[in-house]
Amino acid sequence: MKVMHPPEFKAKLVLETLREAKLINQIASEYNINPNMLSRWKTEAVNGLPSIFRKEISEDKLKAAYETKIDELYTQIGRLSTELNWLKKKSQSI
Repeated sequence: MKVMHPPEFKAKLVLETLREAKLINQIASEYNINPNMLSRWKTEAVNGLPSIFRKEISEDKLKAAYETKIDELYTQIGRLSTELNWLKKKSQSI
């Protein structure tokens, strides 16, 4: 049976391994985790660290693009509403 561990639990154990106060085998036995799994979590965490910082930049760019798109859409809504009102007035006067 495969046990699913929450990310917070994995992060806690990885931080313990990175502190190097105890051996991976000691930490694994304390938490009843396979040492190979703990080593894999540590490797994944270390390899994923650069993406955390890239993600912040990407999120800022996405947010700016999103806000720009919203501004463009509101402008278009305003223009279309004005045109619609003008057409309604013109069609009533005919």
